[in-house]
Amino acid sequence: MEFLTALLENGYTWYTFSFLIFAFIIVKFGGPFIISALDGRIAQIKNDLSEAESLRVEAQEMLAQYQRKHRDAVQESEKILESARANAAQFKIKAEADLEEIIKRREAQLEDRLKRMEQNAVNEIQSYAAELAINAASQIIIDNLDKKTNTKLIEDSIGNIQTSIH
Repeated sequence: MEFLTALLENGYTWYTFSFLIFAFIIVKFGGPFIISALDGRIAQIKNDLSEAESLRVEAQEMLAQYQRKHRDAVQESEKILESARANAAQFKIKAEADLEEIIKRREAQLEDRLKRMEQNAVNEIQSYAAELAINAASQIIIDNLDKKTNTKLIEDSIGNIQTSIH
């Protein structure tokens, strides 16, 4: 009994005993309330986890979709670049051909112009030479022709005209 009295006189025993009674009351009366609160919290956490999982799956699908769109856009841009390069090459070839044709046309025009200028120069020289020859012949005729020879030439010319006309 001494043990029991010593035990009852000790303050820690009473603290322990009162704590156990408090815990028993909490478990007995507050247990269902705590359990239902914990069950509700567990259900909410499960819902949050399932929602987070569905959001993660949706985010992965969106990421895959955007990656496909990016890949398609990159392929499209590469096709556009290839097309632009091909068009530029064709344009360059056409421009070079057009330039070559223009150069040939200009050369032909210049050659024609040079030929005309040369022909004009030849014509002018011939005209000048003919004029000089006529002037020289006129001068020679004037210097060497006397009145008697002049009259004879006029009569011969008139006679030649009548034979030429008939």
